[in-house]
Amino acid sequence: MTAEYLVGYEQILTEAASTGRRLTRDELDSRRALGERAAEAGHGLRLLVSEHLAAALAVWPHFSAPTDRALAAVHQVIDAFAEGYERAQRLAVRQEEAARREFIDDLLHGRSDLGRLAERAERFGLRLSHAHAVAVAQGATSYEEGSGAPRHVEQALMTRFGNRNVLLTTKDGRLLCIAPGNEDEVLPYFAKQAHAATDGGQVAIGRSHPGPGGVVQSYEEALNALELAGRLGLDDPVLRAADLLVYPVLTRDRQAMADLVHDTLGPLTTARGGAGPLLGTLTAYFDSGCVAAEAARRLSLSVRALTYRLERIHHLTGADPTDPAHRYMLQTATIGARLLDWPAREG
Repeated sequence: MTAEYLVGYEQILTEAASTGRRLTRDELDSRRALGERAAEAGHGLRLLVSEHLAAALAVWPHFSAPTDRALAAVHQVIDAFAEGYERAQRLAVRQEEAARREFIDDLLHGRSDLGRLAERAERFGLRLSHAHAVAVAQGATSYEEGSGAPRHVEQALMTRFGNRNVLLTTKDGRLLCIAPGNEDEVLPYFAKQAHAATDGGQVAIGRSHPGPGGVVQSYEEALNALELAGRLGLDDPVLRAADLLVYPVLTRDRQAMADLVHDTLGPLTTARGGAGPLLGTLTAYFDSGCVAAEAARRLSLSVRALTYRLERIHHLTGADPTDPAHRYMLQTATIGARLLDWPAREG
């Protein structure tokens, strides 16, 4: 019942309209308090405003005051009531956002026992006994809860998928989307929307894993994919951790990779201008599928100039980039150099 939110309303209207006075502070505060209670009880503001108007019409014939006075009193009451209602809603939203951020932090950093964590997860639509995957989007600027980009992406997801146990939030200036592992369409769609909302930001999608630890593992895979993209200069708008598994394998034995880079590419440091230009030539050559014309275009060189550089690399290292027998070693060393930031960082 909503009649309790109209208590004292008729008396306030009658007195204010008959005298032409404005509502007192106590009267306004009482209306705000009722508005807050109505919001906390989950009543709709539209219905409550309609009931205020209906109640005013019911006592209108008994007003001896001019119409403008009566209308002014009704306006003040409804305005104060709506103010209290909206204030309660804003507080509820802030509390919900804080609870969601706390839950995400606890989930991703293991700061709560699994039983309690599972209970809290159900509040946000997650069943941690199932498999989940995580996508992480980052743009040129940080994104905070409630800002334009998260709202836009969340609305797009809700419009497309409705309630499919998807959790969207922000963390460390990035957008996060946690989705059930069997919902294959959700994260790619999130990636598309996030890429657009972040003005060309990059999105990484982790693999699906079961259990609470699976969410953490998928999240870390997505973060690692973004880090790898930064090191390797990958500009793909969407990165899938499953497609990048070779890189962690290559760096699992860091010392072995460092030795390969140093032994294979070390002689390039003796070239005029250092190893940088020749290393960049190898990167462009391998990234273009070992097609000299395409590599030359990427480097804004003539094919003849590119060929000269490849010959120079062969002369210095003893390995020929155009020879399939040498290509794998050189390409692996080139990838390792990018991962280890060689030669800027030796070791």
